[in-house]
Amino acid sequence: MTIVHKSGNIHKNADGLSRWALANIPKNPAWVPQEEHHIEGICVTYIGTEFFNKVRESYKLDKSCHIFCQLLMKDFKYPSLSLKLHGIWKKAYDERRFHLLDRILYHRTKHACVMALTDRTLINTILH
Repeated sequence: MTIVHKSGNIHKNADGLSRWALANIPKNPAWVPQEEHHIEGICVTYIGTEFFNKVRESYKLDKSCHIFCQLLMKDFKYPSLSLKLHGIWKKAYDERRFHLLDRILYHRTKHACVMALTDRTLINTILH
């Protein structure tokens, strides 16, 4: 993909940053042929099932997290249970930014979804 700077009317230097890049196709005058099997980035991670089992167990040890997970289960809809949540767990439930997949809690933002960990030893396992 080639990005061509075109100066704007008001902010001649900054305006080029707000323009969309043109697709790198033969119709584009700035087209540059690429390798047939061009890979821009790939990330593969393998984490054993033992780690995921420890994550699920850690959710049961944290009372607020356990309630939070129960609220997110499809078959478990008791609105009164949400009254037992306090602090950041209550706020997280109200924002609806978490979901439960295979009994693992994930936090999602606009373009990312990350696993939620509550146990410090599991966090250290991932980091080291």
